[in-house]
Amino acid sequence: MSDTLTAVEIEDVAQYMRDVGGRARAAARRIAVAEPGAKNAALLELAERIVSQRERIIAANQRDMTAGRAAGLDAALLDRLELTDARIEAMADGVRQIAGLADPVGAISDLAARPSGIQVGRMRVPLGVIGIIYESRPNVTADAAALCLKAGNAVILRGGSEAIHSNQAIAALIGESLEAAGLPATAVQVVETTDRTAVRHLLTMPEFVDVIVPRGGKGLVAFVAEHARVPVIKHLDGICHVYIDAAADADKAVAVAVNAKTQRLGTCNTLETLLIARSRAAELLPRLAQAYRDAGIELRGCEAARAIVDDMLPATDEDWATEYLDAILSIRVVDDVDAAMDHIARYSSGHTESILTEDLGTARRFIREVDSSSVMVNASTRFADGFEYGLGAEIGISTDKIHARGPVGLEGLTSQKYVVYGDGHCRY
Repeated sequence: MSDTLTAVEIEDVAQYMRDVGGRARAAARRIAVAEPGAKNAALLELAERIVSQRERIIAANQRDMTAGRAAGLDAALLDRLELTDARIEAMADGVRQIAGLADPVGAISDLAARPSGIQVGRMRVPLGVIGIIYESRPNVTADAAALCLKAGNAVILRGGSEAIHSNQAIAALIGESLEAAGLPATAVQVVETTDRTAVRHLLTMPEFVDVIVPRGGKGLVAFVAEHARVPVIKHLDGICHVYIDAAADADKAVAVAVNAKTQRLGTCNTLETLLIARSRAAELLPRLAQAYRDAGIELRGCEAARAIVDDMLPATDEDWATEYLDAILSIRVVDDVDAAMDHIARYSSGHTESILTEDLGTARRFIREVDSSSVMVNASTRFADGFEYGLGAEIGISTDKIHARGPVGLEGLTSQKYVVYGDGHCRY
């Protein structure tokens, strides 16, 4: 795989993408039955190559950085694009961690005898060919490839045009590592053209692609969801809530609510709207407001909240429906847990919600009735993450209800099929 190929060298993008899809489909059959040892050997080899050939990666990355500066990319985009020594080490560590995870492929569960005498169970199997569309961060190339491979899938990666050289350099190392382990290099392919029509073709090749995973901003995810002719694992927004119940412990409530917003601002599991029971608002809102002010957070509140903390800006209906990804928090005083759940049902994006309470019955109601991909009790929404959930790593967080929901790790990159054991059994 060349690290110098550019869009002008591909005249027929549609045919190119069909060729990529055909190679992926053929490789998927082989990688699906690969032994865990072979997959792990490829991943460990990749980790070593990432470290030993970091200069090759950095040289490619510098080409992207130079082009990015010339194109006027802002500082935040350039930061996400840059690969430093520390980020390359972290990339290698991430691949090693994935190699160390239990292999889900082939595991049989729920095997049970039926009255007929047959035994029926379910076997975990790869999805097949996964297309991943992402932006800016070249480390996603290694992370996503490693996860898909470990789960027995072939993968087609389409990174942002700003990272084309970095992605190709990493993909070349992946191909070399696969071949060293006796596996097909075409199990991982990076789309080598920056032509945007390649994305449309990737989204509309159900004969080659089994599922699409978009990783990026809301605009990218919405475009993929609108145009894809294959299933999509996605989330559009992370409008996450914390509800402080009448029975909350004051110190726990303040610590968790502040952490959920301030630990990191620009993530999908960051708190965006704080709900607080009316009976606790006068006691806790001044403490919370001071902590948020100290962290540089702008507060926007309902009338009841502003009556207690008068320097809050007024919140609008649009605020309740906004994922800020910024130093802004909306606050609403509600009568009780029912009112809190009503608010969440109306405005939540179905990502993550948390209740802070010492009342076990109220906590049980909240986790049963709130319909989000993660529902928590006395914990920060920032824990909604594959690593924190013990998945080792994740391809993303899904707010869909089918096929995967919440952090999507190795199990989410597989499906199940029924297996039946008999001994000459016939149905009469």
